[in-house]
Amino acid sequence: MRKYIVMGIQGSGKGTQAAMLSRDFDLAQISVGDIFRWNVQNHTKIGAQVRRTMARGQLVEDDLVQQVVDDRLRGHDWNYGFIIDGFPRSAPQAEFFLESYDIDAVIYLDLPDEEVRRRVQGRRVCSRCGLDYNLMAHHPKRADTCDVCGGELVTREDDTEEALQNRLREYHEMIGPLLELFRRKERVVTVDARPDKETVQHAIRTALGLSTNTG
Repeated sequence: MRKYIVMGIQGSGKGTQAAMLSRDFDLAQISVGDIFRWNVQNHTKIGAQVRRTMARGQLVEDDLVQQVVDDRLRGHDWNYGFIIDGFPRSAPQAEFFLESYDIDAVIYLDLPDEEVRRRVQGRRVCSRCGLDYNLMAHHPKRADTCDVCGGELVTREDDTEEALQNRLREYHEMIGPLLELFRRKERVVTVDARPDKETVQHAIRTALGLSTNTG
């Protein structure tokens, strides 16, 4: 059984890399961002709270993040292991998590701030079905229109310059102490997130000692 955490700033490709590992090694993919987006799109009480927080460019409160991750893992649908992206984002979240789960490795996707800005500026989301697009790598067949449902593609509420500045500041304040905590207790592998997704995936698998021929 393999249990991994993928860490990195928004736009670093956490979800993409987690999905590739999940697919080829039969791991349950747990994305905090996807869970929150589902709640926002379905107008739940959690969704309303998350939407207000994200619009301000702030991180969702530790207690709420811990609640949704704990609820998800209690499903026990991860016979061969799991990979989590978007959690933990603070030392208290990490301490909480390590009390219950042994992690094989933490994958840190390193991405410079200037590249974060470039990638975020190209992000869009379907206003109807919620599908994510990155205009630098995933162009819709028709401009500003979702390929799946025909909904309008819009800029995410949390992708304003002010919100991005807030996220970058909070991220840098958090990531150093958090990585140090994991380095003391777990195995951390750092991977350059700037190349294309296949190159990044190969680097991750090499660092973890996994097969690079799967897929």
